[in-house]
Amino acid sequence: MRRVLTEKDVEPAVRGGSVYAAGGGGWADHGRMLGYAAVKAGAPELVSVDELDDDDFIATAAAIGAPASTTPWEMRGVDYIKAVQMLNDALGQPVAGLMVGQNGKSSTLNGWLPSAILGCKVVDAVGDIRAHPTGDMGSIGMAGSPEQMIQTAVGGNREQNRYIELVVRGATAKVSPILRTASDMSGGFIASARNPLRVSYVAKHAALGGISMALDLGHAILAAEQKGPAAVIDAMVDKTGGVILASGEITAKDVIYTNEAFDVGTVTVGRGDKALTLHVMNEYMAIDDAGGNRIASFPDVITTLSEDALPLSVGELEVGMKVHILHVPKSVIPLSSSVLDPSVYPVCERAMGIELAKYALEGTDA
Repeated sequence: MRRVLTEKDVEPAVRGGSVYAAGGGGWADHGRMLGYAAVKAGAPELVSVDELDDDDFIATAAAIGAPASTTPWEMRGVDYIKAVQMLNDALGQPVAGLMVGQNGKSSTLNGWLPSAILGCKVVDAVGDIRAHPTGDMGSIGMAGSPEQMIQTAVGGNREQNRYIELVVRGATAKVSPILRTASDMSGGFIASARNPLRVSYVAKHAALGGISMALDLGHAILAAEQKGPAAVIDAMVDKTGGVILASGEITAKDVIYTNEAFDVGTVTVGRGDKALTLHVMNEYMAIDDAGGNRIASFPDVITTLSEDALPLSVGELEVGMKVHILHVPKSVIPLSSSVLDPSVYPVCERAMGIELAKYALEGTDA
């Protein structure tokens, strides 16, 4: 499946990634910037894990934080490149490929620019098909591991002297919060390269084919657009294997930005006994019905769509808007070791005050 990514792939990656962003996943324009810069600067190449040597290293290219109009974030394409260079220096050899921790509006394209400039491959694997709030959720099983990892972070608001370069070593669960703190200090969004792991490990623990899934979905969306929003939604449902769970008006929004660089709270769609509560931690993590029954829960894909069938981030939602809620159950998507790891859930459960692990692990061997 080895192929060079071109200009024709940029918009599909953004559009498909926006659906899997699940209300988070960065900024569409930031994704376009990364994609077009990459294909103009070089020839980023998408490969499957079996096209690399088992002993090669794959690292995760990530963007950390919850950038919003209320935070002074600044992230440049060069920050993604510098993060990988710093990781290579710390590792003592260049990584052969870059995967991403999650799909998203921009995160699907996180590895493209370093690939174009540094020559490493874009690996068709993700830590999670959908976007999620913590690095551990995309760490492909490393969250509870005592193994020493390397993580780097680069970026920040230059005018406010918030620019940061950081290299940390340690167990993933201990060093990941350091990068999130750095993200908040930098202005809310920072580039990262982290957790270099052997190809043989990635092949067993990542969600394989995740980039292709986003690209295929994006191409389907663009092909359907000339037929109108209903056709676009039909294409999303068909390509993802999901359903439109509900359509209704946003009647309440209670989401706050925390100093851990998380957006946390709830969004209510509908009224009375038909009201649905969407639980937010950067992304949509769960949906409860009016009786408090869980009807969708991470790692399911949960996405809000506008009346024009555009995926909406949490920050774009306003009371009075009418939205469609797309639900793709975990049973129809590849699941990585990350989302089957019980240790990644307590931090989210504490922040939101709801149970996640019992739903995420239900029906699995975890």
